[in-house]
Amino acid sequence: MTEMTPARPADSMPHGLKLFLNRPIGAALMLLAFAVLTRMRDFGNPVAHVDEQYYLLVGDRILHGARLYIDLWDRKPPGLFLLFAGFRLLPGDGFLAYQLVGTACTAATGWLIWLAARRMALGFPAGLAAGAAYILWLPLLSGGSGQSPVFYNLAMTAAAVLTLELPRLAERRAVGAIVVSGAVACLLAGIAIQIKYTPLVEGAFFGLAHLWYLWRARANILIVGLAALVWMTLGLLPTALVVLYFWQGDAAAFDAFWFANFTSITLRRGYPAAKIIGRLAGIGGQLLPLVACAVYAWRKGPKHPALTLTRIWLGFALIAFAMIGAFFDHYALPLVAPLALAAAPAFALRRRAVAAVFAIGAGLFVFHAATNDPGEGDGIRRMARAMAAVDGRECPYVFAGDSSLYHLSGGCIPTAYAFPSSLAYEAERGAIGIDESAEVARILARRPPAIVTMDDPFSPWNAATQAQVSGALARDYRLVMAIPREERHELLYVRRDLRIPPAN
Repeated sequence: MTEMTPARPADSMPHGLKLFLNRPIGAALMLLAFAVLTRMRDFGNPVAHVDEQYYLLVGDRILHGARLYIDLWDRKPPGLFLLFAGFRLLPGDGFLAYQLVGTACTAATGWLIWLAARRMALGFPAGLAAGAAYILWLPLLSGGSGQSPVFYNLAMTAAAVLTLELPRLAERRAVGAIVVSGAVACLLAGIAIQIKYTPLVEGAFFGLAHLWYLWRARANILIVGLAALVWMTLGLLPTALVVLYFWQGDAAAFDAFWFANFTSITLRRGYPAAKIIGRLAGIGGQLLPLVACAVYAWRKGPKHPALTLTRIWLGFALIAFAMIGAFFDHYALPLVAPLALAAAPAFALRRRAVAAVFAIGAGLFVFHAATNDPGEGDGIRRMARAMAAVDGRECPYVFAGDSSLYHLSGGCIPTAYAFPSSLAYEAERGAIGIDESAEVARILARRPPAIVTMDDPFSPWNAATQAQVSGALARDYRLVMAIPREERHELLYVRRDLRIPPAN
């Protein structure tokens, strides 16, 4: 195999600093500082992304007795909501807590990429650049706060680091070490699967790679078979425990869990081809610098077995990315870790590649920052205070907009389908297991004291439910507040017979 001589820090650098920076703790602190720098803009922002604010809402209400999939519905696995419930045990309203933990997970994942690069003899600068590239590219794909891959990428990258050590272990015929490595890697993948199901694909690769190298280490067939059984069991164990928990409960809870997790996704409507093409073009354009470096490294770089495994890992991550089909930008977040590591040899071979990649990345980051205003969160907090001030015995209703309004206002939630797209947008029509029009009619019949909607939807409206809400607003409500939200406006309406809160 071809190895590369680790690059030396500049000669002008003090010797003590050189020693510190070349140690794991030095790399960890540098990457942590970089993660804070790239993510601090959204610290405390309650509308950093529509998904994670809902995860926090559900996690908070679980702590107050809400039943997942019955009182609050979503199709994500329970582990994700338990994770966000844990964030609510930390001080504050939960937003800063999950964002700080997300920052730590991002830095730790970057450090694991650095570690993998160093073990492939790519040198400190190349490894550091690869880890920093991972950190920089997450916000470009809506991963700058608390999207689920921000957390589970850490587990998957740790499993990958174990997998990349397999060639060395197989050369030593370290059968026992490979068995233990496979057990840990598959368990890590199993934990990630309970945050989102798509890591199942990458987890399958880690298991298959361990089986292949266990065979190459000359393990006998009995050990290979037993190891495969144990690894598969560990990979499925967290999900099996969750299924068992719901199965032992009442039948309604199990049915709700099964439908939400395994059936509803097959009923979701597709998006127009033009929208899908646009999303793929946007993702491809943003990842292009890393893709170019990874291709260059594949053609010109060292033929290290771990790099081959990295590229196969990337291939399996691409399969997982393609499985869902909606192609939102944050669905590409699991690609960033293997892509950054696959690009690391280019950073070692061409120092100019580092400068070019980070210049482009910085430009994209500045553009992203210019088009995403964290100050919008202050407006949503004002709207939440106004909602809380409205007199009325019934629950307010966020038809379209930010579910964080429920959390920030402390109000009750009038429907289990509180994630706004469930009832408001066409993509979910017929996919959530109920008649959306009947549910909206039920909510409106209770005459919510306040209703929140958008002047322009983020996705095509569910025409039937939008017409119901528009009719109710025209008859019984008045507009009291409009807050800018991503080149649109989030609108707060209050029932005409109620006191109108001041817009402060």
